[in-house]
Amino acid sequence: MAWWKKEKKSRTPRTEKLEIPPDAWEKCEACGHTDLREKFVRNLNVCPNCDFHRRIRAGDYVAILLDEGSAEETEADLRSTDPLGFPEYQQRLKKARTTAGEADAIVTATGTLAGAPLNVGVMDFSFMGGSMGSVVGEKIARLGQRSLERKYPIVIVSASGGARMQEGVLSLMQMAKVAAMLSQLAERRIPFISILTNPTTGGVSASYAMLGDAILAEPGAVIGFAGPRVIKQTLGQDLPEGFQTAEFLLDKGMLDRVVHRRELKQTVGQLLRHMSGKPAATGWASP
Repeated sequence: MAWWKKEKKSRTPRTEKLEIPPDAWEKCEACGHTDLREKFVRNLNVCPNCDFHRRIRAGDYVAILLDEGSAEETEADLRSTDPLGFPEYQQRLKKARTTAGEADAIVTATGTLAGAPLNVGVMDFSFMGGSMGSVVGEKIARLGQRSLERKYPIVIVSASGGARMQEGVLSLMQMAKVAAMLSQLAERRIPFISILTNPTTGGVSASYAMLGDAILAEPGAVIGFAGPRVIKQTLGQDLPEGFQTAEFLLDKGMLDRVVHRRELKQTVGQLLRHMSGKPAATGWASP
């Protein structure tokens, strides 16, 4: 009586199983939240769960601040040399150019924000920790000179561990060099806005990062000269909670405002419009 028996037949799945590649996921360094990389990118690499501002590249900041299609990189041919013959410095530079894909630790560009001209310099922490060498100082100085000649405002986004030790005193000289250029901008009443990101430390924080007509910072950014461990050892006492964060410095009056990344372009546009005394219709308006 085989017709009473139910034969088991293998079933073919109606739909194919979709596999998500491992690199499609990203994990927040602060809270451990895991989500699709695309979702992080759409949110300007800010964690959708805890609002932690992840580190992004110089080109990303240029795209955030300048109007689409208006950015034009300047001084892209400048390269660091090895003036002191520092051991393995040339190899480190070569490796940094390969991994970071940039010529040095800063990208400078000219373009428009809401249709009005603007010069932008953005440091890239991926290139040797955003260290300030001779090229960084020279590119900022040339960008400042361009602003002087054309009366364009300038915005510098800082992300640095400090001066580049492989260039010794030549690196430290960039602090005075850039400060002198910025003083000329101040004399001509050409606006300079400084944006501090995570981290902004060492010689950069001790010079142009803190010389802006307006100083903005991203939430949670670590800002300071020496590290907290060195300061704690020097003072011999515990440091306050949140020491050297953007919020702590804002509370102490060292910053003008802590700005979320998605509001960065709008805030910079409003500040430039107020500094220039121009109505919104003539440029730098809120996008």
